[in-house]
Amino acid sequence: MNYTEKMLREDALKGKNIVVTGGGSGLGKSMTKYFLELGAHVAITSRNLEKLKSTAKELEAETGGKCIPLQCDVRHYDQVEQMRDDVIKELGKVDVLLNNAAGNFISPTERLSANAFDVIIDIVLKGTKNCTLAFGKNWIDTKQKNTTVLNIVTTYSWTGSGYVVPSAAAKAGVLAMTRSLAVEWAKYGMRFNAIAPGPFPTEGAWDRLMPGNLKDKFDMSKKVPLNRVGEHQELANLAAYLVSDFSAYVNGEVITIDGGEWLKGAGEFNLLEAIPEEMWDQLEAMIRSKKGKS
Repeated sequence: MNYTEKMLREDALKGKNIVVTGGGSGLGKSMTKYFLELGAHVAITSRNLEKLKSTAKELEAETGGKCIPLQCDVRHYDQVEQMRDDVIKELGKVDVLLNNAAGNFISPTERLSANAFDVIIDIVLKGTKNCTLAFGKNWIDTKQKNTTVLNIVTTYSWTGSGYVVPSAAAKAGVLAMTRSLAVEWAKYGMRFNAIAPGPFPTEGAWDRLMPGNLKDKFDMSKKVPLNRVGEHQELANLAAYLVSDFSAYVNGEVITIDGGEWLKGAGEFNLLEAIPEEMWDQLEAMIRSKKGKS
């Protein structure tokens, strides 16, 4: 057994109806596939209906599960409410909301227009708020229990990061909302958790973030102590656990899955790993000689 294999038993999500925003490609698609394999019914949403239909058809053929494509721009609350009502009409109820839809730019902040900044805030923070309110209020009104919201954030949600300031600000807001509602809405039978992934390459997001040969110049695996990037199944395993009843006592938590990347970047002297062994020998000799003179 290794980290690319599936973790949970085959019926772990049987009877669960799940909505995945941004589910047409990338990590959203990978998580959706595993949810289907575990017995869930899944509705995937994004703005691109053709891509959603193609993904749903592909995943149903691969898993034998039920995958519903629904067009929705999460920036608009009326569209989110309509999407919610359509899912409920099709499946009867929704048990899990996975807020995965996101956007990002890598850019010096001074090069961003106010509109570019707003686009990221609107998709990530406002979109997550819209979906959370629409589904959460419905669960409260209908007195539905044992519901879960899982939010995808980032490790720079709590540290911040230059060159992705709109994303950092928005994801920090999502993380704060996750922890706040985990306390406030637990009385309604809801759980709120988040995942902070490190580098998990996807064709869509990574191509937009690092176009051309930038991906070759910036080898993300070199930033990770484990010297590799993440496999999609690893993230899917974690997400499936957090939306399953096996994690019924996990609430208000953010779980980092990044191979130690953010800790490596946080340590003041972590860059010293670049020093070769012979230089360490020289430094040690210098330190010992100074001790002998003191």
